[in-house]
Amino acid sequence: MGIFSDVLLTVDYDRTLTAPDSSIPERNLEAIRYFMENGGAFTVNTGRSVPMAKAFRNRVPMNAPLLLYNGSAAYDLETERLLFCHEIPLNLWQVVGECMALFPDLSVEMQGLRAHYRFREDPAWDAFCDYNGCVHAYARPGDDLGPFLKFSIYGPIRDVTVADLYNATAQELRRIDELESILRQRYGAVCQVVRAAPKIVDVQVLSASKGRSARELKAQLNRKILVCAGDADNDISMLEDADWGFCPADGAVAGRFPNVCRCADGAVADVIYEKIPEILRKNA
Repeated sequence: MGIFSDVLLTVDYDRTLTAPDSSIPERNLEAIRYFMENGGAFTVNTGRSVPMAKAFRNRVPMNAPLLLYNGSAAYDLETERLLFCHEIPLNLWQVVGECMALFPDLSVEMQGLRAHYRFREDPAWDAFCDYNGCVHAYARPGDDLGPFLKFSIYGPIRDVTVADLYNATAQELRRIDELESILRQRYGAVCQVVRAAPKIVDVQVLSASKGRSARELKAQLNRKILVCAGDADNDISMLEDADWGFCPADGAVAGRFPNVCRCADGAVADVIYEKIPEILRKNA
């Protein structure tokens, strides 16, 4: 038993745990180790997939299953298996065909367990995946891509870094706004459409969310207090469903939730060193 033994802390990865340049402040890593050494359960709660999580799983100390695909799955790091998943109840290849026809100027991908899959030649997307350590492949109709957990559509990729997803022209933003609206009209009855960044829209089953998966994990781990931190629209459910939710001061949804310092200054460390002790004192 430690001082944090009642707490499960789940945090978004990009621009919450990381700085805008995708580096992880050492202050965050030190705080996470301290939190875990004193009984806390910690994991990342991200829109990223199993293939994309491989880029950071050995950099970030964690002692609880990863929450991935915007809450559509929980992945056990020790057994390398899914604890649970929530699939999109649509025909994958029909959806892919529709999206390719509707958005020929954008990058359509399906995020699987083994790889991210593209459906046309896309050198910029390939380079982006390579740089970010994500296994990727070209898929043809009829290929077995595993469970249909999430698909994403990207605006024009000009740079290999994740930061590029946040850098959009006014024209590109209008196009992604249009994309978001069309996806909601077409699939909104069974899917939720989430703007993960200015130039990327994620689609997953309606019943899944970062908040639901965090609470499900809290119950499985028998923790009394769920604390979450996130910065973007796809983190809102997690922050609302948490017992206590926090946002970096420079986060896109900072005006809606209690703030900690900017992500580059160690927002997760602020949660661990300052906010959780306050919560425990209130609950004593």
